[in-house]
Amino acid sequence: MAKPFPQLLVAAAQHHLSAKKKGLSRSASLQLAGEILAVAAGLKPAFLYDYNLAGCSQILSYVQQLQTISELGCRLHILSIADNVLIINLDMTVQWLETLQLDNKIAFIDVSAARTSPGFCETADIDSIKKHISELLSHLKALAADLSQDLSSSAVFSAEWNLCTLFGVLLGYPAAYSFPAPKSFDNCLSLAPLRVFTVQATFCRISNDLRVRLYSFSVPENLCSVMKTGIDEWCENLQDACRSQKDFSDLCITTEVVTLEAVAL
Repeated sequence: MAKPFPQLLVAAAQHHLSAKKKGLSRSASLQLAGEILAVAAGLKPAFLYDYNLAGCSQILSYVQQLQTISELGCRLHILSIADNVLIINLDMTVQWLETLQLDNKIAFIDVSAARTSPGFCETADIDSIKKHISELLSHLKALAADLSQDLSSSAVFSAEWNLCTLFGVLLGYPAAYSFPAPKSFDNCLSLAPLRVFTVQATFCRISNDLRVRLYSFSVPENLCSVMKTGIDEWCENLQDACRSQKDFSDLCITTEVVTLEAVAL
């Protein structure tokens, strides 16, 4: 008799993703599968793996089995950037990065330590960020041109990149933080009110009781009113994407304002 779908997902994660002889728990295994299936369903372009210290080859073998179990209808790519591993929807990510080259779909926020408060990046800084996005886009477009594989992997890195900014872009946030990373990782977000957005949905393919966090990001509260139109559009697009697939339901977007003594980026 075939194993139930949730049991197959848990077994795959526990088999492939052990780190230092410790595998993922059942709940973590189902959350992980949910986040990757959300990428496959087009609810977000990418997912940053942060469950344990599993390496790129382990994650690749896990996703290969997940594809067999779940019959994912898209091309996934395992992208390694400076010891960070992202699972990306290859075609969606290429389309998203191409859009960013033409339109200002993301608010780039300057949180340099020298500032007294967060503000929007200057044009020259945005041009530099878009140059880095273009470099990453060229790498991914070359991979996307090979239609023979449903799953691939690669490594890419440039010392000029601000990974905080690029990860915000790759993960599909409507805003990304920027600061002069080669000089310092300090920022001006300490004690600055931040509006945190959290997006969750029911992983209904598994259970009507299993909620998966799809997004969690923040924007400075002092900039929220200016960004309202862009964030509202982002929320509407996400709701449309949720309605067009069947693995997730009951999308919920919540916000709260927090003030932290220190913010690590």
